[in-house]
Amino acid sequence: MSGVGAAPPQVTTAYGDVRGTVEAGVAVFRGIPYAAPPVGARRFRAPAPPRPWRGVRDAVDFGPTAPKRPYAPPLDALLPDPAVAGEDCLNLNVWTPSTAAAGRPVLVWIHGGSLLHGSSAVPVYDGWAFARDGVVLVSVNYRLGVEGFGVFPDAPANRGLLDQLAALEWVRDNIAAFGGDPDRVTVAGESAGAVSVAALLAAPRAAGLFRRAVLQSGVPAALTPADGSRTTELIARRLGVPATAAALAAVDPEGLLDAQTAVTSGGDPLTGRNGFPIVVDGDLLPTDPDEALRTGGAAGVELLMGTNSEEYRLWFVPGGLTERIGRLRLRLALLKFGVPAATARVYRAARPDAAPGELLGAMATDLLLRVPVNRLADARTGAPASTHLYEFGWPSPVQRLGACHALELGFVFDTLAHPDTVALTGPDAPQELADAMHGAWVRFAASGDPGWPRWDASRPVMGFGPGAPALLPAPRDAELRAWPPYR
Repeated sequence: MSGVGAAPPQVTTAYGDVRGTVEAGVAVFRGIPYAAPPVGARRFRAPAPPRPWRGVRDAVDFGPTAPKRPYAPPLDALLPDPAVAGEDCLNLNVWTPSTAAAGRPVLVWIHGGSLLHGSSAVPVYDGWAFARDGVVLVSVNYRLGVEGFGVFPDAPANRGLLDQLAALEWVRDNIAAFGGDPDRVTVAGESAGAVSVAALLAAPRAAGLFRRAVLQSGVPAALTPADGSRTTELIARRLGVPATAAALAAVDPEGLLDAQTAVTSGGDPLTGRNGFPIVVDGDLLPTDPDEALRTGGAAGVELLMGTNSEEYRLWFVPGGLTERIGRLRLRLALLKFGVPAATARVYRAARPDAAPGELLGAMATDLLLRVPVNRLADARTGAPASTHLYEFGWPSPVQRLGACHALELGFVFDTLAHPDTVALTGPDAPQELADAMHGAWVRFAASGDPGWPRWDASRPVMGFGPGAPALLPAPRDAELRAWPPYR
């Protein structure tokens, strides 16, 4: 399909016809509704099917994004987060090599952002390179913040997760018309998107909607509704209304965002901040996702997961927290998070020249991400479906961010040239590393094999930088085994 003079591609979905555009040989459809606008009586309800339309709907521009506010400084300069006005925020985008072909692998992308930020319109998530390489890329918007993850006695929990489930059902029912194979779907996400993917892996209602899954810098995590309701209650208290969906539905959306922003702002990675979790609701999630997956859940789903070497630097470095952590504050933080003294000694021995803030960051990265990833991989050893692990280690020169959280995204999507990606990577990020990492994700979506051995007792991890990609046998295993779950 040529991008010069090519007729706009048109596809018939279950709800009506859509007309996209051709961009450098790739057919692109943006802003397709997969559910009805969550407004009015639907604001705090489970998603409902979209209303069918007559004629042909233009699908050229990104659809509205969920209500949100930008990241607070200094992260706003590193993580651009475009907002598109409108109510019809439950929409998705499709990049496909050709609508005339059939049976192509599909990758469904669920964006991150702490369940408060982000959207499918973030430029780093452009799906053109995946379509160029034969994969149909679908990116999804879903409800965020209190509208998506607030916990109420009079509304279903995990509404944002229910939105993602509805999007996957739309893919099952419609993706063949875009050249995709509904039986070869990979669901992927980063950070809160990866936490969402883990929850979907554990959700019985999602069984059969995808064959493979990718977790980038996120792990299975959920709270009980009682524990997860704190932020909702604080927002309601600030507004002077009961902590019910009925009461908050009567609040002006901008006023609700103001209250949400006030409640979730402030704090730091040490003192903590209020946020929105996924909860074990007894319905969509009958059990804790971590427990479900470690005890055989989704054992037939092929899994690719991993972390960045210095995840913590995105949160510690830009605001100067690394330098503000001295020996006393390090000691207090280790007590707060229950880090055993023997574990801390292993990290100190491996990093004799590290400052206290760097030591704390390394332990926080492993405690929150790398240890759970390895523990889940261990639990899946011998499962019928393969598990593959990676570690991204190329250090960004921007603000001494190193191999920080979210840095791998431009490499996975092969979007290093975009100015918004450059804000995090700098202008000289190695294209050959993007070629390798993006290629691994393409292979995984196509076959379940990203190009290195599956997880077993030798604990192989593919390292993407620094330098050329290389297989790392059990990297920093002494540190991992210093944590109690490995004893």
